[in-house]
Amino acid sequence: MSGVSRKSHWENVYASKGEREVSWFQENPAPSLELIALAGLSEGASIIDIGGGASRLVDALVERNFGQITVLDLSVAALDAAKERLGGKAAAVQWVAADITTWEPTQTYDLWHDRAAFHFLTDPADRSAYVERLKKAVKRGGHVVIGTFALDGPERCSGLQIVRYDAAALSAILGTDFKLIDARRHDHATPWGALQRFQFSTFRRN
Repeated sequence: MSGVSRKSHWENVYASKGEREVSWFQENPAPSLELIALAGLSEGASIIDIGGGASRLVDALVERNFGQITVLDLSVAALDAAKERLGGKAAAVQWVAADITTWEPTQTYDLWHDRAAFHFLTDPADRSAYVERLKKAVKRGGHVVIGTFALDGPERCSGLQIVRYDAAALSAILGTDFKLIDARRHDHATPWGALQRFQFSTFRRN
């Protein structure tokens, strides 16, 4: 899928559906927060949430007084929804509307978080472009948290084909610059009660 098609798809999703009408809605992003805590970050650490959309992770990070938070997403509508929800607190966050496969980082980060964005990249060229941005953006010694559908998880999401992963497959794609330090499964319940099996992998940059 081209970058333009991806953007059109996600703009339509967020413009036409409410927060609780999408399968990935999570009232409490506890799995992500646990893995971010594992990194042992200071309040001054820089964190970027890839494909953060209207996720409530940013709310939790603001509440925990992290001072440098960036949310990147293709969809302007999704980012606007998150800004509206945060109200005045939104000014403390950097919001970036961009395609991760073409985005050019302007700073480096202590932690890169991605819950369910990478697995939509079915084209090997897009995956390579993602890893190039990852290497540009993550500091030496920084952490990477990537959540994807597990090998026994769904094969599609939001009408799109995805690629399922385990920790070994993600390690192979990220390469030797990143050391796997944690791998765990998470069963996510959608707002209508369906179960989605996720794999969360955490890496430290060498």
